[in-house]
Amino acid sequence: MADTIKDLHRTHLCGEITKNDNTKKVTIMGWVQKRRDHGGVIFADIRDRSGIVQVVFNPDLDNNSFAKADELRSEYVVALKGEVELRPKGNINPEISTGEIEIKCEELRILDKAKTPPMQIEDDIDTGEDVRLKYRYLDLRRPKMTQIMRLRHRVTKATRDYLDENGFWEIETPILTKSTPEGARDYLVPSRINQGHFFALPQSPQIFKQLLMVSGMERYFQIARCFRDEDLRANRQPEFTQIDMEMSFVTREDVFEITNGLMTKIFAEADIEVPNEIEKMPYDEAMARFGTDKPDLRFAMELKDISEEVKDSEFNIFSGTVARGDQVKGINFKGGADSPRSKIDEFEEYAKLFRAKGLAWIALRDDGIKSPIAKFLSESEIEAIFQKMDAEKGDLLLIVADKASVTAAALGNLRLKIAKENDLIPSDVYKFVWIVDFPLFEYDEAEDRFAAKHHPFAAPIEEDIKKLSEDPASVRADAYDLVLNGEELGGGSMRINNRRLQEKVFSALSLSEEEQQEKFGFLLEAFDYGTPPHGGIAFGMDRLMMITAKTDSIRDVIAFPKTQRATSPLTNAPSKVAKKQLKELGISILS
Repeated sequence: MADTIKDLHRTHLCGEITKNDNTKKVTIMGWVQKRRDHGGVIFADIRDRSGIVQVVFNPDLDNNSFAKADELRSEYVVALKGEVELRPKGNINPEISTGEIEIKCEELRILDKAKTPPMQIEDDIDTGEDVRLKYRYLDLRRPKMTQIMRLRHRVTKATRDYLDENGFWEIETPILTKSTPEGARDYLVPSRINQGHFFALPQSPQIFKQLLMVSGMERYFQIARCFRDEDLRANRQPEFTQIDMEMSFVTREDVFEITNGLMTKIFAEADIEVPNEIEKMPYDEAMARFGTDKPDLRFAMELKDISEEVKDSEFNIFSGTVARGDQVKGINFKGGADSPRSKIDEFEEYAKLFRAKGLAWIALRDDGIKSPIAKFLSESEIEAIFQKMDAEKGDLLLIVADKASVTAAALGNLRLKIAKENDLIPSDVYKFVWIVDFPLFEYDEAEDRFAAKHHPFAAPIEEDIKKLSEDPASVRADAYDLVLNGEELGGGSMRINNRRLQEKVFSALSLSEEEQQEKFGFLLEAFDYGTPPHGGIAFGMDRLMMITAKTDSIRDVIAFPKTQRATSPLTNAPSKVAKKQLKELGISILS
């Protein structure tokens, strides 16, 4: 029969006891980290979420705690009473906050015993993620994971406090809602009462937060759960958390000001400074210089357009590409000239992953220029390329000739690969940037129509509205993303607040009047009743936490995450359900 805590009162957390508590009587509760028998005196490290403290069990004391301490094993749950005393000078442990003291145990209670865990409950363990996720409740006991969960709580609280101070109201929006085309696939929930009909789990609260602006709420926020049924990459989850905001009667600059203050509060929890004024970069510039709308500004190696320099070249791959209206661009790998041919071939194969047909290269080595294409280029063309790409002895120039989208993707990703492999990215530098003026639409070749770049509710930039009908590809959105070190923290836009304009945008997306009414009729009708100008932004809470916690995996900052296959090793979800349940829903499974 296990002991109880019926008549005990916990007075202190383990990690909060200091030398100022010397001679105090304390009661602590927690888990046994480890037990050590030192020649008749037993030591045990007791752990709770605040940290670890050392406890001494001495047979000379007139109690039965010493005999009980002999039973202790890792992860036993205990309560104990004792007196705080200073450690002898030679036994001080500077690695922990309680390293100057220990507790002389006077009473020990074993509240529950534990099997030997399938993983070590300590940091820097060499345990596979599959085991960590299966036994997540044990993984979360590790100090690193405990501190991440504490940080997440602090960030959430700082967010709520800041937004409350700035006039925002926290308002919940529905989880069971209507399926609407917003990008990824919806998770669908069958209705038992209305068989053959389905709810959808929200990909974001987008439409509802706009309706709240129609409602006159003026400043809304929510720590919102969102769901997307999409193919997962390393740092994506099927369910995730957003810091979601919307404001009425504001301009883009107002949104930036509120956001800057919020980021300052959040990153202060991780001792990261946010600049008072964050740089703004148009989307077109970001794509031209870095090949991505999520540029990492911590290192150089920008993309350089050499189309003009090679447009008349005898090297037809270059000149022919320019003649077709496409691009020849390259990056300069400083100091990379001596890269072996096998590494350059690896770079080429990597570029091909992003649809590049090949990768031309020029190495400026000590013994001269080495390149399979140099013989097709004149001396003046080579000199012009060197000048445009700021090339000097020791550099390796890597060049792609293709459509703008391909050169951007191939070189932008190759730039990151080279920087990571060669430690060119400083880990203690934080570079924020606003990417602004995105295209309103992007062409979907598979669907043979335009799709919304962000979502169909983003307002076009005013001077571009007239181009909606005749040249939708050139229309810019009053949209913006906040990027940090190559990671998109969040994005938003000013919204359409006029029914006629919203219908024009829907039409540009090839939605018929019937489809508009079926999918968004309730929103269009709301716009008939006086809608204020409004805009907002949403931040990926999990990605924010990944950066502030200085971890590489988004799964580290979520208490109970899914795998890359959208499964839970802990609960074995998703799982099959009973035939009776399916029958009640009017669903049959096709094998």
